[in-house]
Amino acid sequence: MPQLPKIRHTETLARTRVFHIEQISLTFSNGAEADFERIIGPPGGGVMVVPLLNDDTLLMIREYGAGAERYELRFPTGGLEESESAEDGALRELREEAGYGANKLKLIRALSLSPSYIRYDTALVLAQDLYPAPLAGDEPEPLELEQWPLDKIDELLQHPEITEARTLAALLLVERMMKNHG
Repeated sequence: MPQLPKIRHTETLARTRVFHIEQISLTFSNGAEADFERIIGPPGGGVMVVPLLNDDTLLMIREYGAGAERYELRFPTGGLEESESAEDGALRELREEAGYGANKLKLIRALSLSPSYIRYDTALVLAQDLYPAPLAGDEPEPLELEQWPLDKIDELLQHPEITEARTLAALLLVERMMKNHG
């Protein structure tokens, strides 16, 4: 594995309630120096939960994405609160956005968004053995729930309302995991 570049200097360029934008000056192992700008997300990162209503049915939500200015069909997501585990955050987001709790949670893996520009990881968590357990969240409007059979993942991968890379990756990872583990 290559040696990591040495950080010479960091400078905050802007800060909002959600993001921190900074310039980072690096020296690489070959002596080359370069400056980059990056977005730093919340310290705990985020979570995306893939809820399975049963062994054959996914539960998805339709939510407005202000960045894309459209509704997206996706899995419940959100930022992790300080000192919150991925599993605890997944359970909270599942309850807030879909109105369900889960007796079984399994961390699948972490996903990054665009590692060249964004320091933010999302923990992908599979939720099974669901039960009704709504919890008030911070969504400005009620979210629409949609059930999808696992055997229709090919249709979901082509669905015009699914453009988020994390959702597409989650679909493929869960499909593979379910095939390999029944």
